[in-house]
Amino acid sequence: MFDLAPCQYNAVYNTLSFSLACMMATTIFLWLRSSSVSEKYKSAVVISGIVTFIAAYHYIRIFNSWTEAYEFGSPELIKEPGNPHWISSYPKQTGVPFNDAYRYMDWLLTVPLLLIEILLVMKLDKADFNSKATKLGVGSALMILSGYYGELTLGGDLAPRWACWFLSMFFFVYIVYELLVGLSAATAAEPSAEIAKKIKTAQVWTVFSWCTYPVVYLFPMFGIEGSWAVVLIQIGYSISDIISKCGVGLVIYQISAAKTKLEEEQGLLKNASKV
Repeated sequence: MFDLAPCQYNAVYNTLSFSLACMMATTIFLWLRSSSVSEKYKSAVVISGIVTFIAAYHYIRIFNSWTEAYEFGSPELIKEPGNPHWISSYPKQTGVPFNDAYRYMDWLLTVPLLLIEILLVMKLDKADFNSKATKLGVGSALMILSGYYGELTLGGDLAPRWACWFLSMFFFVYIVYELLVGLSAATAAEPSAEIAKKIKTAQVWTVFSWCTYPVVYLFPMFGIEGSWAVVLIQIGYSISDIISKCGVGLVIYQISAAKTKLEEEQGLLKNASKV
């Protein structure tokens, strides 16, 4: 734990609050709109809502842990010649440690689900789906677990953080390869170019948002230490979460809605040809 300036404390406070609002709003939207898509794609939309619901729960825990770790005292009167005024006191540590492990518990649950929701809207047979889901699920879990220990080191000897980063990046590269290359054939097999483009967007957004995580993880290695390391890591991870969970979740809904509309139009054409 580190002492913070009021602006640092409030920056994290407001970022966590905004992230929580995004997760809650996205959850409500996805679950309400799940009934508007075809039954075969409903699972993808519902799971997208589950991802943001789990994230919202953990953001509540992170937010509460942040507010419990610091407290403000009474404002102090600063007297200057001709200009006496009150200033807010600096946030003081309460002795209750800020528990950032909630993020890793969240990722351990949501990252495999994020990958599964993408697979559910793709043109995959049952065998391919099960194979890809298993590989990506296990790979993502190992990626998260291998990075947690290094997250605990923000200063001093950063060797453990470097070791965890490289190990985690091994699994990260594998997942990125599977998303962009391993699934390229299934993406290209989509009958609609518009839908294929949306699926590609979901894949790219996922990779893009995930690329920010290892960069944020490196902040202490860039010489960012102490309170600024804590603040920038919290803000960076929150922005990444909003993109990867809310942004990708909304794209999954768009894909599901587009596929539903296409299938309905094709069904009408078939019925019309029979008449």
